[in-house]
Amino acid sequence: MDKNRVVNQIQDVVKMITKELNLLIEQLVTKFDEISEERKSALMGLVDFIQNKRNNNEITDLIFICTHNSRRSHLAQIWAQTAASFYNIPNVFCYSGGTETTALYPSVTQTLLSSGFKIQQLSKNENSVYSFKFDENQPSIICFSKRYSDIFNPQSNFAAVMTCTHAEENCPFIPNATKRISLPYNDPKEFDGTPLQKAKYEERSLEIGIEMLYVFSKLKTG
Repeated sequence: MDKNRVVNQIQDVVKMITKELNLLIEQLVTKFDEISEERKSALMGLVDFIQNKRNNNEITDLIFICTHNSRRSHLAQIWAQTAASFYNIPNVFCYSGGTETTALYPSVTQTLLSSGFKIQQLSKNENSVYSFKFDENQPSIICFSKRYSDIFNPQSNFAAVMTCTHAEENCPFIPNATKRISLPYNDPKEFDGTPLQKAKYEERSLEIGIEMLYVFSKLKTG
């Protein structure tokens, strides 16, 4: 990838993304070449869905789904919404859900906080509600664990983006989804309670960030 072109593209984007997050995104967009061709092919399913919605002047609703809605689906929701804003792609609304309800895992909030997101805990209970802010002029992303069919999420005309193989295998049909897209990620939960926990959550978050930025970089804006 031509890094000079990437830098110019970044400078041309009018944004109010937090300074820390902006610096991180500048690094991530130079790493698109690290995505395998096989993975890029899978990501094109999401690109095509969003592009089709844009071509028809329709709102784009995306629900990122994993089993517990506690880690990967939230990371994908937050990074996708951030990428849409970074590339000035309007009318994209990102959500997440699971096949069951648990709670947003603390390591996710800690990882995103260290990346430059502004986070506020709106409620404190077994399934706390959080507000994630990536841009002072954009609405917060509200996150808590819920089933994909929860009333908080769109009920029809959305893409169901499967971020884990367990949810995909155990939930073969998502009612009212316009399209189902398979984008599984390895679960950082495997490293909970180990010396690698912090590093593995950061690794997974950045992997998802790179891929969501890649998706929105491929959209035609004309």
